[in-house]
Amino acid sequence: MARVTLRDVKKNYGDVTVIEKLNLEIKDEEFVVLVGPSGCGKSTALRMVAGLEEITAGTIEIGDRVVNDLAPKERDIAMVFQSYALYPHMTVRENLEFGLRLRKFPKEEMARLVNDAAEILGIETFLDRKPKALSGGQRQRVAVGRAIVRNPSVFLFDEPLSNLDAKLRVQMRAEISKLQRRLKTTTIYVTHDQIEAMTMGDRIAILKDGDLQQFGTPLELYETPANSFVASFIGTPPMNLLTATVGESGARLRGAGFEMAVPPRFRDSLEEGRDVVVGIRPEHLLAESEEPQGEVGTITVDVEVVEPLGHENIVHGAVADAFITATMDPQTSPQVGDRVDLRAELEWIHLFDAASTSRISV
Repeated sequence: MARVTLRDVKKNYGDVTVIEKLNLEIKDEEFVVLVGPSGCGKSTALRMVAGLEEITAGTIEIGDRVVNDLAPKERDIAMVFQSYALYPHMTVRENLEFGLRLRKFPKEEMARLVNDAAEILGIETFLDRKPKALSGGQRQRVAVGRAIVRNPSVFLFDEPLSNLDAKLRVQMRAEISKLQRRLKTTTIYVTHDQIEAMTMGDRIAILKDGDLQQFGTPLELYETPANSFVASFIGTPPMNLLTATVGESGARLRGAGFEMAVPPRFRDSLEEGRDVVVGIRPEHLLAESEEPQGEVGTITVDVEVVEPLGHENIVHGAVADAFITATMDPQTSPQVGDRVDLRAELEWIHLFDAASTSRISV
């Protein structure tokens, strides 16, 4: 097993900079997820670790070796791609054996490694089938199995569940997480799906436009987002962000269509006239009939859409020229067309600087 370190890694394509300066320390046996919107550089970073893309500057280490100039086959990594990339004319067993044959493994050793991987993944009964006779989930297991048999120091996953349906994605992400805990192999996993990131990663690296925004545990990212981008990216539904100005000697927040007290913990650190972004998680907006736990601020909302999910309703509404989302119990949820006062619990409000977008800490 091995740690993976990226130091000041930069990637240019001609005059276009995709990654400016990426620094990551991934621990031995850790499961790290790279997440961000399309074009943020997460797959490029993974491919640089794999050796499929040359780095423009910086250093990549796997274990105790600098691998900048090593070919992919010399890096002791195994990669699982978005497409299954199975050979259609080969059986599952032959697909699993293929990489081992290229490395001239003895037949007995190949058979043992393939049988062990098939048992771990529950595909023993499929070994004599061709890929066309398998479901999407079964094909993805074979693709993962092809990586397992090599017993690499590092697993690299590039959006491996994107081609699966929603139910199968949930099942497969649980299986991959369980597999990683069993094998204890250092793993870097790329996805654009923040739910995958939150449920799978020991730590998550959030990228935007090639820059690392925050690197931490799922709970750290959710409870203390470093900036308004992270705040809006992590969480389903995402955090509501409303612009406001600090007034009355730092005691009030005034925005388009709402006004509330500054949360107590910020009252000694905000100067009058400062422009801020108020962050409120949808679950911390309460209907009038719900009992708050502490001091609240009121936001008047014109309800435009109500999405019933059974256990809760997701309520979307307008606040002046902004939009806001709340999650509510179906029994207390308003109806489309209602104008309602939602109460935000001040204890749970986040504040970000409007100019820099950085979190305001106290």
